[in-house]
Amino acid sequence: MRPVALITGGTRGIGLGIAISLAKKGFNLALNGVREEKEVISVLGTLRTIGILGTEVIYCRGNVAFPEDRVKIVQNVLQNFGRINVLVNNAGMAPRERRDILEATVESFDEVMGTNLKGPYFLTQQVANQMIGWKKADPGFHACIINISSVSATMASVNRGEYCISKAGISMATRLWAVRLGEFGIPVYEVRPGIIETDMTSGVKEKYDRLISEGLTVENRWGTPEDVGKVVAALATGELPYATGQVVLVDGGMTLPRL
Repeated sequence: MRPVALITGGTRGIGLGIAISLAKKGFNLALNGVREEKEVISVLGTLRTIGILGTEVIYCRGNVAFPEDRVKIVQNVLQNFGRINVLVNNAGMAPRERRDILEATVESFDEVMGTNLKGPYFLTQQVANQMIGWKKADPGFHACIINISSVSATMASVNRGEYCISKAGISMATRLWAVRLGEFGIPVYEVRPGIIETDMTSGVKEKYDRLISEGLTVENRWGTPEDVGKVVAALATGELPYATGQVVLVDGGMTLPRL
């Protein structure tokens, strides 16, 4: 029986890179996003082609920030596949307008927190309770949860404070869920990307092209969604055992202390 992965924000950017890697590993995929399904049909078709013969891919539209949408997303997956082996909390957003923390708005803070922290926190709660039941019924049931954060969890950017705080929160949430789910044999991991070339970073490409050329990263290039996807696939398939609660940095050495 093929394992099933639910990937939030799975139809573009880092999420799509993760979906491609998991499809190649034989997972059936449930991809969540906020766009209408007609806008992602080609992506779903490509993943079915990329995946191992017979790969099933469904789209679960919904905004993880909203409780009713989280319920619908999980119900959709269960109606189609009956189980979730891997939850990848990847959906995230930057503030719509970068503002110095002296001028940031409550509205922006609440919106970013809802998508980046509250949404995955309570989606994890919902899925984890299901996973516990499956584990009790079948101790051999494979399950894990993977949170995609950012180097902004520890690196301060004062013109997008709400984003940094949300990612720092995801880092702590990973530890909390790892501790709580340890007794059930459900590992929880954090993958912390650095500068990844996606549509989210397209607006600052010139800035980071320059910084990377000046030595911002040890590996002298942008990261790619594929880089992140390969790490997530290793975690999802149990290739890094006995490591629950740990952070895997995918940042080209950007956060290495250097003299």
